[in-house]
Amino acid sequence: MTTRITVALKRLFEKNRVVFWYDDKRELRADFEILKIENVEKIEIENNEFSIKYRLLREQPKANFLLYKEDKQPEPLKNWLYDIELANAVFETDQSAIWLSELDLPGEFSELVEKHAKFFEPQGDDETARSLSESRKSILKSLLDTDDTISQVRLKMLAVAAGAKQKGDARLDVILELLMADQAVGDVYSFVVSCNLQEFLWQQVAIQYGYQSDTPSVMDFVFELFKFSYLAELSTGLQGVSLDAEASQKQNMTNNSLVFFKRWKDSRTHQNTFESLSKKCASDLDIESDLNQRSLKEVLELDYFELIDVKVIHDLVHGVAQRTYSQGEVTLWCRQRRQGHWYKKYELLYEAVDVASQFFALLDTVQFDMPDASQAVKRYTRQWFKLDQLYRQYIYALKVSSQHSLLDTLTKQIENLYINNYVQPLTNAWQAHVDAMTAWKVTDIEPQNRFFKKYVEGQYLAKKKKVCVIISDAFRFEAGDEMVSRIRQEDRFEAKLDHALSSMPSYTQLGMASLLPQSKEYPLQLADNKTGTVLMGALSTQGTDNREKILKAIIGERASAVKAKDLIENTQAHNRELLKANDVLYIYHNRIDHTGDKMQSEGEAFEATEKTFDDLMKLVKKLTNANANNIIITADHGFIYQNSVLEDSDYLVKDVEGEILYNDRRFVLGKGLICGKSLKAFSNDGLGVVGDVHAVVPKGIQRLRLSGSGSRFVHGGASLQEVIIPIISINKKRSSDIRMVEVDVIRSGSSVITSGQITVTLYQEEAVTEKIQPRALRLGIYTESGTLISDCHTVDLDLTSENPREREMKLRFLLNQEADSANNQEVILRLEETVVGTNQFKSYKELRYTIRRSFTSDFDF
Repeated sequence: MTTRITVALKRLFEKNRVVFWYDDKRELRADFEILKIENVEKIEIENNEFSIKYRLLREQPKANFLLYKEDKQPEPLKNWLYDIELANAVFETDQSAIWLSELDLPGEFSELVEKHAKFFEPQGDDETARSLSESRKSILKSLLDTDDTISQVRLKMLAVAAGAKQKGDARLDVILELLMADQAVGDVYSFVVSCNLQEFLWQQVAIQYGYQSDTPSVMDFVFELFKFSYLAELSTGLQGVSLDAEASQKQNMTNNSLVFFKRWKDSRTHQNTFESLSKKCASDLDIESDLNQRSLKEVLELDYFELIDVKVIHDLVHGVAQRTYSQGEVTLWCRQRRQGHWYKKYELLYEAVDVASQFFALLDTVQFDMPDASQAVKRYTRQWFKLDQLYRQYIYALKVSSQHSLLDTLTKQIENLYINNYVQPLTNAWQAHVDAMTAWKVTDIEPQNRFFKKYVEGQYLAKKKKVCVIISDAFRFEAGDEMVSRIRQEDRFEAKLDHALSSMPSYTQLGMASLLPQSKEYPLQLADNKTGTVLMGALSTQGTDNREKILKAIIGERASAVKAKDLIENTQAHNRELLKANDVLYIYHNRIDHTGDKMQSEGEAFEATEKTFDDLMKLVKKLTNANANNIIITADHGFIYQNSVLEDSDYLVKDVEGEILYNDRRFVLGKGLICGKSLKAFSNDGLGVVGDVHAVVPKGIQRLRLSGSGSRFVHGGASLQEVIIPIISINKKRSSDIRMVEVDVIRSGSSVITSGQITVTLYQEEAVTEKIQPRALRLGIYTESGTLISDCHTVDLDLTSENPREREMKLRFLLNQEADSANNQEVILRLEETVVGTNQFKSYKELRYTIRRSFTSDFDF
């Protein structure tokens, strides 16, 4: 007690020369006697008032005195020192007075501290409890302002009791967020009750949010908040088990509560709390039953419960499978859901649905007419390949999401259509042109063995420019198209896609050899043994070291070959030295073929493709950081893949006679080979190789049986997916070449706000492309002083449509209670975007409105 008395008295002496201390209960003499305060003299009042007065006013008029009387304070008419007392201060020794003194609060707040005494008292006898008590008082004092009313002080006490520590946190919305967070982790609300602050809390909640209950509680408020917010966004009545008409009549909550709810929902700080309480309320409210009776379009804009995403995806899956929705609608709705709270969790499922819809729409328009082989290749590289791309994207989303049961109907349709309505008819039509070939070549289509001559030497070496060539095993054309788009999204990177016809058979050894520089001294030759190896002259082309020997033998010492893994792991300094020492650098990457060629992992071929995109981007950036300006990405061959298990009819009998040296699932190598009608033979001249070894490949997409080998991922044959390879030319520019898309706001009529809400239309001025990138904006309505008076919207402007009307986005803003104070004033619609690399926002655009609301605007007429 002595310590507290000392602290309280010191505060009083900061502003007063004389302090009176009346010990009316006669219990603090011991504290007075041991008390020591520097520069303060203690005097006890015991019928010596006149001498004390003389001493204070005449003898020591500037000295500090503590006057103690072991009795109650005398009445003014009987108090000889009353004039001195009025000019100075009286030290109150009861606990409430001490607390007031510690907080620098005047006497009129005594009733407040007495009513909420538990707030100030230690909640136990140990040092921790005392420390927490002192901390609460210290935080409260830091929040107080000199002009605070009793209600404002009580609100700040409530904030501290709930766990607030900063001045800006003494707001009802922050207090509620803290109390709601406590539902899962502690007993903060029980402390609020022990402090007798709960009545004030629920009075304020009723005033600001319209929540009223005979037995209010935090969980009941949460329950009503979720219910009201959910119903406020739905146009029809309640149908669910818990959401009945009687329950709906209890909904007296206001727009202010909806604004609060949305802000809380979108807060990163309270994300876990929101998700936990959302799950509990979804169960208690039986949201599933209500959603079962809602249409997809009714709930598209809602994200208050995770079950809504489940409902939306379920309906989209069945709608796409039954062709109920157009491709445009599905893409738009999936994009809409990107703003939802649970989108990241279900992103792959939304992607699967969107891609499936695009696949069906494209397949419906495709006709596999090809008057000649050249037209077949051109049409494949312009349009048909997209079906392979969409199939890969769908299967990837299916596998990574692991939602096979949900997507089962869609998967069966896509699998059936991909094989029977796309791959087989396309390959059969193409096979007619392959059957007519005596040599493996297509007019106007560059063959793979001219790759070095045309792209490496012709575009770069002949112009005294250095070049790096990345060869990714089994990186097929459709993946090359997606890779170009990804590269072009990077600042200062430009990429162009071309294609070539791979060598036949389309397998690794021959494809890799064909990409090396060709010369008469080093002709391509299939090895006359059972290895399937390809030679150039007497040199083997198998492996990075042997390919480097060939590069140096034909080009010279300023040519090298490295593995992609090594280049990625090298330091920047090492890579710079490597590039400085070479005019041509071949880099070999092998993830897709390494995965797909194994029976145990062939089903992961599309996951390997996705990882390959990341690998290749790392390589490109590693090379450009090491001062490479010219990069080419290509492949040795493509592949065909189906996710479903093959039928017996998908296999061919190996109807081949002659000296078989090497055979795989899609080709046979040997000498003097003769085959049946279901296979196609090419002579060594027709393949463009020397020697006696030539090849036989199956027609269409059928496989040859091979013990111990997989069958879904195959290559070596003549299908377009196997033999059309991408050639990506990449350059890095000196200056930035990307920019963010511009966004404008279309006012819906007047600039005057006359009700509790306003709708605005965002207009994305151009379509998003690789070089015109999306813009993410946060929007809200603020007063001139910066107070937010509406809910906030965070939106991604990433629309790709060329149609201007399809690049409009409507947003509805709800005004909160604080908007009332801005009536007849100008307010600002702010469009803000994040500062790169931070959590801060900067202004993008502003529009001014005037609030002019009638007193009738708050009534629901």
